[in-house]
Amino acid sequence: MVAAVLALGLQACAPAVAPQGINDPFEKQNRATHALNLKLDTYIVRPLANKATRVLPEPVVQGVSNFAGNLDLPGMVANDLLQAKFGAALQNTLRFALNSTIGIGGLFDPATKLGAAAKDTDFGETLSVWGMAEGAYVELPFYGPSTQRDAVGTVVDVIFDPTRLLIPKDHRWVTTAAQIAARIGDRGRYSETVDSILYDSADGYAQARLLYLENRRHNLGQTTADSEFEDPYAQ
Repeated sequence: MVAAVLALGLQACAPAVAPQGINDPFEKQNRATHALNLKLDTYIVRPLANKATRVLPEPVVQGVSNFAGNLDLPGMVANDLLQAKFGAALQNTLRFALNSTIGIGGLFDPATKLGAAAKDTDFGETLSVWGMAEGAYVELPFYGPSTQRDAVGTVVDVIFDPTRLLIPKDHRWVTTAAQIAARIGDRGRYSETVDSILYDSADGYAQARLLYLENRRHNLGQTTADSEFEDPYAQ
């Protein structure tokens, strides 16, 4: 898979063509996965997230989110370089250095106050820059809305995460735990927005699909819409 991805990167000469409409040939399977994810949210994630935000002080929840976000930065730098976005790579590197030192391992975020906000990216965006088409919409178990291209990107980001590769195997669970805790904290903080999509919509699956595709295309610069689409899980 990696060889194929690298070959694509070398062969592609232009970013992927902006997709139009909704391509969901796997809707039946996707809806089954959505139902599973909804049950997990109903009985595990939402209750845990709401309890965490009620019990834990906001600075603690924010600190966990900051720590997890800091662990993502080396992977973002790698993707910036693969996309030839050297300015973004420099800014994310500076952010990682500041937050890892004076930010006490990333628990605090002095970098943003100093003008080094995160330049979010991932391998799904790298594939888009290299020319890979978006592909069909898919909903992944436990993870949620995605596309075929972004699903491949997610796998590569996890397997080849520089942070995980540099941490001794006995301590890699820390990064996984931090990411899970951060997602739970975000679920609690954005509870009203997420609940309105998943539970208050006439068709929660269709609503989540639409918002994901609009938001993703907007972030990749593939839409001319004037309005910005808010990701309820954005950090």
